[in-house]
Amino acid sequence: MGFSFKGADASATTASEINPSPVKDMTPNSSDEKLRQIDVATAIADLDKIQHNHQWDPNLPQEKLDAVKSALEHGDAAEITEVDLLFTENSPYEEVRAAVRNTDGGEVACTVRAWILGMIFVTLGSGLNMLLSMRSPMVNFPALVVVLLAYPIGCLWAKVVPTKVFNTFGLRWTFNPGPFTIKEHTVISIMSNVSISYAYSTDALLALQGKPFYNLNLGWGFALIFTLSSQLIGISLSGIFRRFLVYPAAMMWPTQFSYTSLFYALHDKSKSDGATANGWTISRYRYFFIVTAGMFCYYWIPGVLWQGLSVFAFVTWIRPDNVVLNQLFGGFTGLSLIPITFDWTYVSAYLYDPLLATTEAHVNTLIGLFFFVTIATIGITYSGAIYAEYLPLVTSQTYDNTQNAYNVSKILGDSFTLDLDKYRSYSPLFLSPTLALNYGLSFAALTASLVHIGLFNGKEIWYRLKTARNQEPDIHLKLMKKYVEAPEWWYFALLLVSLALGLGTVLGYDSQLPWWGFFVSVIIAMVFVIPTCMIMAVSNIMLSLNVIAPFIAGFIFPGRPIGVMIFKVFSTITLGQAQTYANGSITSDLKLAHYMKVPPRVTFWCQVVASIWAVFVQIAVMNWTLGAIPDVCSSHQPSHFTCPNGRAFFSASIVWGVLGPERMFGPGSTYASFNWFWLIGAGTPVLLWFLGRKLKIGLARHLNAPIMFGAMAWLPPATPISFSTWALWGLVFNWAIRKRFHGWWHNYNYITAAALDAGLILSTIVIFFAITLPGVTIPQWWGNVDVFNTADASSTAWLKTVTDGGIFGPATW
Repeated sequence: MGFSFKGADASATTASEINPSPVKDMTPNSSDEKLRQIDVATAIADLDKIQHNHQWDPNLPQEKLDAVKSALEHGDAAEITEVDLLFTENSPYEEVRAAVRNTDGGEVACTVRAWILGMIFVTLGSGLNMLLSMRSPMVNFPALVVVLLAYPIGCLWAKVVPTKVFNTFGLRWTFNPGPFTIKEHTVISIMSNVSISYAYSTDALLALQGKPFYNLNLGWGFALIFTLSSQLIGISLSGIFRRFLVYPAAMMWPTQFSYTSLFYALHDKSKSDGATANGWTISRYRYFFIVTAGMFCYYWIPGVLWQGLSVFAFVTWIRPDNVVLNQLFGGFTGLSLIPITFDWTYVSAYLYDPLLATTEAHVNTLIGLFFFVTIATIGITYSGAIYAEYLPLVTSQTYDNTQNAYNVSKILGDSFTLDLDKYRSYSPLFLSPTLALNYGLSFAALTASLVHIGLFNGKEIWYRLKTARNQEPDIHLKLMKKYVEAPEWWYFALLLVSLALGLGTVLGYDSQLPWWGFFVSVIIAMVFVIPTCMIMAVSNIMLSLNVIAPFIAGFIFPGRPIGVMIFKVFSTITLGQAQTYANGSITSDLKLAHYMKVPPRVTFWCQVVASIWAVFVQIAVMNWTLGAIPDVCSSHQPSHFTCPNGRAFFSASIVWGVLGPERMFGPGSTYASFNWFWLIGAGTPVLLWFLGRKLKIGLARHLNAPIMFGAMAWLPPATPISFSTWALWGLVFNWAIRKRFHGWWHNYNYITAAALDAGLILSTIVIFFAITLPGVTIPQWWGNVDVFNTADASSTAWLKTVTDGGIFGPATW
């Protein structure tokens, strides 16, 4: 027995184990019986919807689209009903079928136990992650750790806590409703996903309040309403756009497959059928813990014992001072033309686990990396464009004209304004070729996403706008219809409240951001919610506004660094919360609840309550840290509480708010030519659409311009080795192994992804507290010392060196 919000839980059963053979139990006695149950007219209508809404679907096998077309053309009743079954009785996507079961066990989801455990984990996780985010190097506790901890605690709770039933105002509830269920586990995970990571706005608050930065404390009220509004706007938008981003079967959200597979593995310990798993019979439960333990032990090798394995740039070890070799084959500031790493953190750090993404995402990422990063960087550097011969190829560090890190304090006057005399006597700001390309590709990704979605999904969006839940058949949507929906007005009401809090932030305090600027920041994010979320839902590739937001704000609000910073927070995190942020995602968590059949009203409340509570916890921890730890945020703080994220936010706000994008990307500036990427991004989807629609080139259906441009969003600070190895490992599992050992892939691929990530996370946490935090010296030998004595690792692999007292770049600026 649990407790529920009115109408939330349509099911009152409680189960300790999910059905180990759900598909078998759902199968009718015969195919003829199932065919007789289907109305032909309904099936024709279903197939017509499928044909129109999935014609450009890169993840739906071509043979299924051909089967739909054939059935409609022939008009044969038996063929129509048979094809309709392919889409209505299970997901048409094999990835979903491998990770999600097409049943609803009816377990209770909303229980006192789930809420207590969820809120405890939210409190501990969000507070601890906030504290650790202020330290360098930092470590965090992701929601996957909560998933692993919640299971044994929930099971222990079920065994030891009394089952006494209480009656409060007519509501019957208990602390122990029975065995710990898979839906309770999911609810706890959702609460953790949306709140356990530190809020993005705290980076801006640290830049504001840190004494080495702005040293401007606007008070607890500002911090709370700023963070609440920036967190909740995204939640409300994700709910409002559910009909586009959650209900459709095509919106797979692959990032959740490791979670669903892990839930099933923990709650179902039955063995696999060797006949359908290439002879493997080990249970996924046991397999998960074996792989997790293996990764936990293995990571000590590249993490501690031989750190040179992380970037195995052996060419640079042979010739450590050869600049060209270090530029081309280096893995720290080079292009990694021979990408070798034995460190899973490098593989999964930026684009998440490669086993979760689709083959189309892997291929498009490799195409984008080769043409728009590798070839472009080589062309820029060795042609002498944008003074690239004086800079490392791959770094997010900005430079002055003496090849030193750009010192923003040398251009500031009173009240953090630009002193033109100081600026002209110091230096213009220079970007490495890949950082300049990062801005250009960010421009291209955003325009490409709008044009791509308009061309390939425009009719589909219009259709879903009109149909809401009455869309083409999908087994998971059909199963969810038995639960009372969370009405859209709940999300609209939340949006109004969060917008009011945002207005209070900019109007009630000296934020340097006018009220209309706040609405511009939110509108920009809203415009990109559907395009970027649809792209991530089918590819697992995230497109962000973290580059473009301060760029736009710098043009609109020149000389207002704090306003630029607040504008960036509202734009970036509004889209980030609606899409994905720090491995968690409001919309993808809605899909997780959809897959696991958690009632929508339960999902709404656990997301909103957990997010609000986490804000209070994190602001309290942040303010306590700023007041209790001596010299916090200073670069020489003894315990390394240097506030790295706040420092980065502060520097970026000075660059874009004081120096301004006009001086860097405006007419006549060094990087003005990168504005052509706006047009390149808009034109590439048109070209691909023409190749596929008019010339009927089948390959064009699998080419995705937003992924080609947008997958590079983290490069730099990421290096090419992370992207190339991510794509290669993804192709090994999701193309080669899937093709050769399909049964194994279907049964173990996604639980392998969860196990690799879990083992890595646990090992990283132990290494941090056992070695990094206490300052234990790692083994000092060639593999940990000499491999880093290269021009690549020391960030000095540049073609030309400035002489003492000399400068490079333009004569005047």
